[in-house]
Amino acid sequence: NQLKSSVWHPNTQMKEWNSFDKITKGKGMWLIDSKGNKMLDGVASMWCNVWGHSNPELVRAITNQSKKLQHSSMFNLTNEPAEKLAENLVNISPGMHKVFFSDNGSTAMEIAIKLALQYWKNIGEKKKTKIATIENGYHGDTFGAMSVGYVPEFFGKFKEQLFSTIQFPVPNKYRIPKGFTFSDYQNYCIENIEKKISKNNNIAAFIMESGAQVAGGVIIYPKGFQRKISQLCKKYDVLFVLDEIATGLGRLGSMIQYEEQKSTPDIVAYGKMLTGGYLTMAATMTNKKIYDSYLGEFNDWKHLFHGHTYTGNPIAAAVANENLKMYKTKSLIKKIQKTSKVFEKFYQEISEIDIVGDIRHKGMLMGIELVTNRKKKTPIHPKKSINKIFFEEGKKQGIYLRTLGNIVMLVPPLAISEKELNLLLNGVIRTIKAARLKVI
Repeated sequence: NQLKSSVWHPNTQMKEWNSFDKITKGKGMWLIDSKGNKMLDGVASMWCNVWGHSNPELVRAITNQSKKLQHSSMFNLTNEPAEKLAENLVNISPGMHKVFFSDNGSTAMEIAIKLALQYWKNIGEKKKTKIATIENGYHGDTFGAMSVGYVPEFFGKFKEQLFSTIQFPVPNKYRIPKGFTFSDYQNYCIENIEKKISKNNNIAAFIMESGAQVAGGVIIYPKGFQRKISQLCKKYDVLFVLDEIATGLGRLGSMIQYEEQKSTPDIVAYGKMLTGGYLTMAATMTNKKIYDSYLGEFNDWKHLFHGHTYTGNPIAAAVANENLKMYKTKSLIKKIQKTSKVFEKFYQEISEIDIVGDIRHKGMLMGIELVTNRKKKTPIHPKKSINKIFFEEGKKQGIYLRTLGNIVMLVPPLAISEKELNLLLNGVIRTIKAARLKVI
C-alpha cells in the first residue's frame, strides 16, 4: 500500500490511499486530471477560488508583474502593488486604518493575536492578557491559532501546549440544549458572555469568525449575535477581533461580512479569496487606535516584532488588486446574492435523504450534517474516513467534494454559474445517496 510519491498530504490518513489523482489543468469551474477526467470544483480548491481556474485577467496580472519584480522585501523597502493593495483594502474595510501583509490565514490570525496582546502592553495595561473566543471556532493550524480556535477533534493531541482561553457557546439552531427555545438560547449565550467579561478585567480581546463558523461545522450566526458581542466588547473595553479569512470577500454574500453584521472590529483578518485563489497571501488590518499605540521612539520597543519573508509579495499583491477590481467591474456580490438562491431550491430534496439531519446555508456556503439517527441527531462516524468515501463517490459524479467530520461542505468558486451550481447540487444528492450504505 506504499505510495510512490514523496508528498505527505494535509489532514489525510495516508494509509487509506494507494494513489492520488494528479490535477494537470484547471479551466473555469473544472479541474482536469492527468487522465483527462473532469471534476467540478465543489470546494473552490479549499474555499479560496473566486473566478474559476485559468481566468485570463488574473493570469495576465501575474504574468505582467512577474516580468517586472518577482519579490522584494518589505523590510526597509516597499513596492507599488503592495501599497496599492493596502489602499484598496482600507477603502473597502470601514473603520480600518493600516494593513500588515502575511502569507496565509493562520499567520494572519497569529498577527491579530500578537497585535491585540501587545496593544495593551504598549498603553501600559499589563493585566489584560487573556483571550475570549467562542467554542468550536477555527482560525488555523498554528499554535496561537489552535489556541483561540480550539476544535477538539482536530487539535486534542496538542492541548497541553496551547495557551488557555475563555470559551463561550455559540447558538446552533440544530443542537439547542434541553429546556431552551432557540431565542432563549441566544439570549443565554449573550448573557453568559456579558456576565464573564464584566467580571474579568484581564480580557484583552474577543476573537471570532465573522458571520459564521466554517470549519467548525458551518454554524451560521443568528441575526444580531455578532453585533451584540461587538457592543459588549466596546462596553467593557475589550478588543474585538474578527476572522474573515473564509467568510469575507463575498463567501457569505457580502463583500465585508462585518459590515453586514453591523459590528466594526478593532482588528480583522482576510485571506483565502484575496488573490482570487491564485497565490498565497493574507492581510491583518487594524483601526487607528491600535496602530497609534505602536508608535514611539525606537528604544520604547513599542513596534511590532513580527515579519515574513514574503510579506507584501508584489506578484501576489498584483493579482489581488486585479481580483478586487473585478469584484466591482463584474458586480460579483450582486451575482452571488442571485446565484446563492439556487441552493434553496434543493433544500427539500436533500432533507428527504434519511441520513441528512440538517442543512445550513448562507451565500456561497452550505453544510449538510449527516446523522445515523435523526431523532437523537447522532453524528455519522464510520471506520473509514467520511472524507474518502465522499471524495470517491463524488468523483464518480464528476464533482470534487471534501467533508469535515460528518458535514458535507459545499464551498464552490464564487463566480460559479447557476447552471454549474445546479450540476453540483444534483451531483451532491446522488453522491450522498450512493455513499449512504458505506457510512451507516
